[in-house]
Amino acid sequence: QVQLVESGGGLVQAGGSLRLSCAASGRTFSSYAMGWFRQAPGKEREFVATISYSGGNTDYADSVKGRFTISRANAKNTVYLQMNSLKPEDTAVYYCAASGIVSGGSMWFREYNYWGQGTQVTVSS
Repeated sequence: QVQLVESGGGLVQAGGSLRLSCAASGRTFSSYAMGWFRQAPGKEREFVATISYSGGNTDYADSVKGRFTISRANAKNTVYLQMNSLKPEDTAVYYCAASGIVSGGSMWFREYNYWGQGTQVTVSS
């Protein structure tokens, strides 16, 4: 079992930045592909970004390309989501996820079997 602990959410004005962190337990963190998803009120869970187990491959939702950056520091068992130029439409609960199924990264939530508790990001206009 992998435990994910998120931090970094909060309230920010439009155009501002936040950096989300996701710390994972265990000694085999580097073998897991990681992803970020978000869910806004009244909407379904949405893919945001993913990174392969080695960090060599990343992918982003079209809505965040050029603004968000996913990275990982395997030595620290931590995944980051740097969010710049935030917009009110980015307001959502953000979830960190780990996949013990896919190592190359995935946008499909069904391929992630470990999830963080979620952290609220609110962007004011």
